Amino acid sequence: MSSTRHQPPRARSGTPPEAHEARFRILVESVKDYAIFMLDPGGFVQTWNEGAKLIKGYEPGEIVGRHLSQFYTPEDRARKHPEHLLAQAMASGRAEDEGWRLRKDGSRFWADVVIAAVRDATGVLTGFAKVTRDLTERKNAELERARREEELRRSEERFRLMVDGVQDYAIFMLDLNGLVTSWNSGAQRMMGYQPQEIIGRHFSLFRVSDDLGASRCDAELAAAARDGRLEGEGWRLRKDESRFWAHMILTAIRDASGELVGFAKVTRDLTERRRLDEERVARVRAEEAVRLKDDFLAIAAHELRTPLTALQIELQGLQETVKTEDPRILKKLARARHTGNRLAALVESLLDVGRIATGRLTLSLERFDLAQAVVEVVDSLRESAARAGSDLKLGPLPVIEGRWDRLRVEQVVMNVLANAFKYGAGAPVDVSLSRDGDEAVIEIADHGPGIGEQDLERIFGRFERAAPRRHYGGLGLGLYVSREIVGALNGMISARNLAGGGAAFMIRLPIESDTQAERPGGG
Repeated sequence: MSSTRHQPPRARSGTPPEAHEARFRILVESVKDYAIFMLDPGGFVQTWNEGAKLIKGYEPGEIVGRHLSQFYTPEDRARKHPEHLLAQAMASGRAEDEGWRLRKDGSRFWADVVIAAVRDATGVLTGFAKVTRDLTERKNAELERARREEELRRSEERFRLMVDGVQDYAIFMLDLNGLVTSWNSGAQRMMGYQPQEIIGRHFSLFRVSDDLGASRCDAELAAAARDGRLEGEGWRLRKDESRFWAHMILTAIRDASGELVGFAKVTRDLTERRRLDEERVARVRAEEAVRLKDDFLAIAAHELRTPLTALQIELQGLQETVKTEDPRILKKLARARHTGNRLAALVESLLDVGRIATGRLTLSLERFDLAQAVVEVVDSLRESAARAGSDLKLGPLPVIEGRWDRLRVEQVVMNVLANAFKYGAGAPVDVSLSRDGDEAVIEIADHGPGIGEQDLERIFGRFERAAPRRHYGGLGLGLYVSREIVGALNGMISARNLAGGGAAFMIRLPIESDTQAERPGGG
């Protein structure tokens, strides 16, 4: 290297070099945005400008003569980073670095540093020029931006995981043309398509054959783009072509500038809810039909009761006053009166059905001997038993006193006996009474054809009969009314088939009812 290359330039217009150096020193010392100072070859501070004072906080007298490692963090000093930078500048002529540096007060700032080796005219290292710029604001902005980007990335990842983890909703994206661009696990579960089977295909694929297909879908996309969202319900198709009732929301997606970039579609399977709604509507209609039928029965029964009562009175009076020896006339009168009694019993049953349906079945409790009540009912029905060809037998009848509604209990026994005469005609009927703990038990057994096992519970329903394939007459109300009366007395009635043939009905009544006064029953 020739000595002429490193000679200081000659001052123009006769200005001496010392004057130029003085001006340059003044310029450097007056710079406030950069810390500009000299280091000796060992890295110790030799000069200190105004910018260095402002950025690092040291007065010249506090820092001149101290090593540049004073400005580095303990981590950088531990790994001898300042020495490495000096060595790099010595070898390459300059070293540039960014990193955290320390001010006098211990606070950190982000610095952009350039260290340049300074040599004399002979090429001997005389020291280093160090220029430091405080980029803390820029660094913080970058860190805040990076933090926001990372948080956004994490948020998007959490959102993606959340959407993908939703099982009860199909959530997927469409491009501007209605092609599927994303597919969550809920969509896979609901629609039956794997992501690779559906991404890139038009969402009209989910429409049923009687829909308008792609044209309808295009209209929906246009409406969502215009209004922001579109909501509706309808039938949709799964991959296996089965239908499900879906609730859908189609939302337009726009970027920060407001430009439409696609659509989000959320679908929920409401097939089960629709089925329940339909069942509820059907149930309401059925209940209304039953109510109307009950109202009709109640009105009809009330309308029939008055003329029927008058007819019974007329027949009874006619039978008592007619003096004739003609057996045919006497037989017709007896048959007419019997028919009138049957009609009266039927009307009373219809009235009871109406009372039960409206919760107006009342009980009048009194204390009496149940055995005596059963005997009186049996005696009153011996003629009916004889007409049916049934031998009516009484078993053990111990005295059992309790609180019940006597008329209602007698009605139950009559209904069950009438049922036995009807279905077990020509066979014996046995009646017995016993006590089982705190309950009185009345058992009525016939030796007829018995009851189908599948019908043992059904026969207590309204308008049900023990043998539906064969018509025995009646409306199938006797056992239904009996069950409601027994239930109102906190008891229970059941039926079973006997091993030797026939059926047995068991009526269990608590001896001391918890009912203290008249109360609505049944229903």
